[in-house]
Amino acid sequence: MAIDYEKELGSAKVEQKFLYESGNEMAAYAAHQINYHVMGYFPISPSTEVAQFLDTMKASGQHDIMLVPSDGEHSSAGICYGASTAGGRVFNATSAQGYMFMLEQLPVQAGTRMPMVMNLVCRSISGPLNIHGDHSDLYFALNTGWPILMCRDPQSVYDMNLMALKLAEHAKVRLPVMVASDGYFTSHQKRRVQAFAHREDVHKFVGEQPPAGFTDTLDRNNPVTVGPYMNEPDYINNRYQQSVAMYNAGEVFEEIAQEFAELTGRHYEMIEQYRMEDADVAVFLMNSASEIIKDVVDQLREQGIKAGAISPNMIRPFPQKQIAEALKHVKAITVGDRADSVGGHGGNMVNEIKAALFTYGNTTTKVISRIYGLGGKDFYAEDGHHFFQLAMDAVVADRVEIPFDYYGHNPGAPENAPKRLLKPMDFDKLKTGLITVTQNEETGKLSVRVPPVRSLMKKPRRLSPGHGACPGCGIFSGLELFFKGIEGDIVALYHTGCAMVTTTGYPYSSHKSTFIHNLFQNGAATLSGVVEMFWERKRRGELDGLGLKEDFTFVMVTGDGGMDIGMGPAIGAALRGHKMIIVEYDNEGYMNTGAQQSYSTPLGHRTSTSSIGKTQQGKVTQHKDTAQIMAATNIPYVFTGCEAYPQDMLKKAAKAQWYAQNEGLVYGKILIACPLNWMSDDKDGTDIVSLAVESCFFPLYEVEQGITSITYNPEDKDKRIEVSAWLKTMGKTRHLLKPENEPALRSFEGEVQRRWSRLKAKHEHPDL
Repeated sequence: MAIDYEKELGSAKVEQKFLYESGNEMAAYAAHQINYHVMGYFPISPSTEVAQFLDTMKASGQHDIMLVPSDGEHSSAGICYGASTAGGRVFNATSAQGYMFMLEQLPVQAGTRMPMVMNLVCRSISGPLNIHGDHSDLYFALNTGWPILMCRDPQSVYDMNLMALKLAEHAKVRLPVMVASDGYFTSHQKRRVQAFAHREDVHKFVGEQPPAGFTDTLDRNNPVTVGPYMNEPDYINNRYQQSVAMYNAGEVFEEIAQEFAELTGRHYEMIEQYRMEDADVAVFLMNSASEIIKDVVDQLREQGIKAGAISPNMIRPFPQKQIAEALKHVKAITVGDRADSVGGHGGNMVNEIKAALFTYGNTTTKVISRIYGLGGKDFYAEDGHHFFQLAMDAVVADRVEIPFDYYGHNPGAPENAPKRLLKPMDFDKLKTGLITVTQNEETGKLSVRVPPVRSLMKKPRRLSPGHGACPGCGIFSGLELFFKGIEGDIVALYHTGCAMVTTTGYPYSSHKSTFIHNLFQNGAATLSGVVEMFWERKRRGELDGLGLKEDFTFVMVTGDGGMDIGMGPAIGAALRGHKMIIVEYDNEGYMNTGAQQSYSTPLGHRTSTSSIGKTQQGKVTQHKDTAQIMAATNIPYVFTGCEAYPQDMLKKAAKAQWYAQNEGLVYGKILIACPLNWMSDDKDGTDIVSLAVESCFFPLYEVEQGITSITYNPEDKDKRIEVSAWLKTMGKTRHLLKPENEPALRSFEGEVQRRWSRLKAKHEHPDL
C-alpha cells in the first residue's frame, strides 16, 4: 500500500524529510545540522557511533564541528567544559563507565552555568562488565544539576537534541542538558524518522547563541574568573540559583515543546500518558520499554480492563505535579526501574513517584516496585502483562504483597555454581629451566640464554583455546610467545579491550592463570595493589604452606588504547617502582569499540573516527611513542617486540621477568596485527608486522638501566624497506599511496626516519 507522506507530515509548518536511521545516527544528524563548534569525545560502546558518524560526515564536508579525540572521558568532559567557557556551542556523547569517569566534571559544568548538550546512551555500570543497556548510568546523572530529556526511539533522539540546545541556552535556564536514550535498543535499531529538510530551519528554531549574560573567556575586553573558590554564604546562594534554573527548565521545556509541535506536528509533554484518562491500573516505564507497554495496554483494554501507561520525556526536573495529577484516580501502578538504588527499597523512579503522590496528598494509589531489564535484558509484551497483573492483584487484595523485588532474575543455587574444567597448571612444566638469566656484576646488565621456540612448546599455554577473537587476531599469538619466555606462575591483569572481552564471557574463561579485570584506565593502579599485598602477606608469613614454590610474576596486559586512558596510572606505577610488567599489544586503535583512532594510530591511517573523504584523509597527527614515554620514567627495563622475531621476544620476556621480580616495573610494547580493522588478509598478520619492523616504523630495541640498544637493525642486513611497502599491505593505509596524499605520506615517512635516527643515536651513545 502506498504511504501518504503528506498525511503523515500532518500539521507541520516546516519542510521535513524521511530518513531511516538509528538513535546514534539521529543524534549525530541533529548535531551536524546545528553545526556545533566543538565536540570532545572518547570511544565507549554503545555511544561511540555518534562520533563516528560525525567524523564520516566531516570527512565529506557536511559540517565544521571540531572533533577532539581525548585520552579518556574525564578529559573529554574537560575539553567540553573549556570549550563551553570560551563562548561556543559544545556537544558530546558517552555511556556507562565513560559517564562515571567524567562524573566529577559534570557538576562543575552545571554549577558554573555553562550550557552544552551531551547524549547519554544508557548502558550498565560495571562491575561486572556489561556493555548493554539499562539505566544504572542514568541514575547517577540525577544529582549533577543537568536537565535530563528522555528518548524512547530514534525520532525522539533527533527531536530532543534540537530542543536540548534551545533549552540549555535559554536565559531562565543556562544549564548543560543531557539527552538520554537506551543503548542498543534505541542507539542501534533503525526506525523511520522525520527530520528538518533544511539546516537553516534548524538554525531558525534553535536560534542564535544568546550573547548577553554568558561568560566568555575569550572576551579580552571583559576578563573574568571562572570557577572561583566560594565560601558560605555564597555557595548556598549559588546552589539556590541553580535549583531555580532547574525548575525553570521544566517550564521552558514545555514552551519549547509547544513551539516544536507547531513546526513539526510532534508534541512532547513532560510526561506521555497513554490511555490514562480513566485508568484503574497503570505501568510506569522509561524510554524504549515504554513503547512496548502500549501494545499491552491495548490488549488489556480489549479485555475490558482499564489499563494505562505513563512515561516521562523529562526526569530532571522531575515532573512531580504531572505524575501526581495523572495518578490521582489510579488504584495501583507498577513502576519498572531499569536500575536499582541498592539499599533504597526500589529504584530512583519509584521513590520519586511515591514522593510525588505523598506531596500531593494521594495515599490511596498502591505502588509496586520492580527492577527489570538490567544488563540489556529484553522487555517483552508478556513482561508488561506481568507488571499489570501485579497492579491488578494489589487492587483485588487491597494491599501490595511484595512492594519491592527484582523481576526476570534467577535465584542462585549451589548446584548451578560454575565448575572448574581445567586443573591448575603444573608448576614443574611452567618452570622449564631452559631459560637462564644472569646479571653481570660489573655492568649490571643481564645475559640471557633462550632455546629455540620449539623447545618451549611443551610449556603449558597461559590461555586455553576457545576465546572469541577474530580470525587472524595477533593478540594471543603475540602474548603466548611473550609468555613462553616467562618461567613459573603469573598473576595477570587485563585492561578492557579485545584481549579481555573475547576471553572472559561468563561463566567461562580462557585464562588458566589467575585473571583480574578492572576499569579501563585503572589497571596499573589495581595491579600495584595486588603486588604490594603479595609482598606484605609474604613478609608476614601468611602465604606459608599455600604451595607457592616461587614468587609470582605480575603482568598487566593492555592495548586497544589502554595506554591512552591508562597512561597516568601506568606512569604513577612506574614512578612508585612496583615489581610488575606492563605489556601493551599495539593494534593501533580502539579495536574493541569499533576501530576508533587512538593516540597510537599513525598519521594518515584510516579508523572509524579518522575517516577518508574530500576534506580529510585519515588521522591528522603522528602516533604516540609509549615506549619512549615509559623509558623517561627511568624504570629498569623497557622493550619492544614482535612475534615475527620470536627469539628476540623470548629474550626480552626473560629479562622483563627478572627485572620485575628483582628491581621494579617493566614496560613492553608488542606490535600485533588486527586484520579486521587493518583491512588485511587473516593469514598475513605476521608478514605485515614484520614489514613494519623492516621499514623501521616499529624498531626492535630495549632500554636497560637507561641504556638503549637496538636488538634488530634491518639496515645492517640490507633488509630495510620503504615505509610505503608496509603501507600497501593494509586497506587502512593504501590511500596514502595516492598522488593527492603525497604530503601526508612524506610527513609520515619523515617522522619514521626522525625517530629511527634518534634511536640509532641513543644506541651509539649510551649517555643519550
